[in-house]
Amino acid sequence: MKSFDYIRPATLEEAIAAGSQPGASYLAGGTNLLDLMKVDVARPDRIVDITRLPGLDRTEMHDDGTIRIGALVRNADLARDKAFAAACPAVAEALLSGASPQLRNAATVGGNLMQQTRCAYFYDPHSACNRRQQGTGCDALGGDTRNHAVLGWSDSCIATHPSDFCVPLTALDAVVEIEGPEGPRDAPLSRFYSLPDEAAPGGVDLAHGELITALRLPSDAASFAGHARYLKLRERTSYAFAIVSAAAMLRMEGGVIAEARIALGGVAARPWRSVIAEERLRDAAPSADLFVEAAEAVLQGAEPSGENAFKIELSKRLVIRALQRAAEGTPERMPALPASVFASDTGVSDHA
Repeated sequence: MKSFDYIRPATLEEAIAAGSQPGASYLAGGTNLLDLMKVDVARPDRIVDITRLPGLDRTEMHDDGTIRIGALVRNADLARDKAFAAACPAVAEALLSGASPQLRNAATVGGNLMQQTRCAYFYDPHSACNRRQQGTGCDALGGDTRNHAVLGWSDSCIATHPSDFCVPLTALDAVVEIEGPEGPRDAPLSRFYSLPDEAAPGGVDLAHGELITALRLPSDAASFAGHARYLKLRERTSYAFAIVSAAAMLRMEGGVIAEARIALGGVAARPWRSVIAEERLRDAAPSADLFVEAAEAVLQGAEPSGENAFKIELSKRLVIRALQRAAEGTPERMPALPASVFASDTGVSDHA
């Protein structure tokens, strides 16, 4: 690990000033950055420790229904916040399916949004990777592609975004609050991550020195609480990234789907939301045929980036399973195995 300067600012203004310097990186929980530094992928000249900044570690439930989550709120604390879990059960379930309890205790909301892909070629400094150094190529192409993208990829990058948390957040129209040298701004999470094209590998919508300060959910997020599920297929139920994951949320009125939200994880460089599939579900009664049609719509345009064609069919089946469970209703209690396909299918349709 290369040597670096360590700074612990006392205010947000001091943090942004320090983080705007060349070679600076922000540090919160460190569950991703420190790993990257240890394998010589990240080589910052200056670490700006933001863990002591005031006011960024609170979850606020506002009277108008909006929810504001500070960037330094720990993943475990947010998932176990009873008011938040009742309003956004699929988000809480996604959080509890990610990593180990020890990592969830350390990881932060802002850090979760900023974590890098888990592509093995990105983590290997001896492999060509456009994400590490644009223009060097992508050694993942033609390599081990089991866990790589089937949607929105290009020859410049076939990596997937690793977050569980961001999948239901994208479906719920979450907004990222950002502070930087040019002042504050908002960025919809659905556009916070750019897809790769032939010229660039994609990335996050943050200029150097900008810092995530909070995440905001709109007032209608809780309207899906009664019929919301997150499912995650992984190599093992504990402590593994998703091969494919799916968030499905329905707002039911009189036995009919008044509104639907669907997003996939593990299939693209960002959480993949399908507005087309959501529209096909609107104003229809839940049925097996309807869910199959929606799943086909979600995977429209999917193609393997290597030896991973199985992920397309797997994704369709997971969308169907997630919609079925959402239609049954959110469980009264969090499943013992959050987000697992092996957890009980039993739901409580009148859950509030």
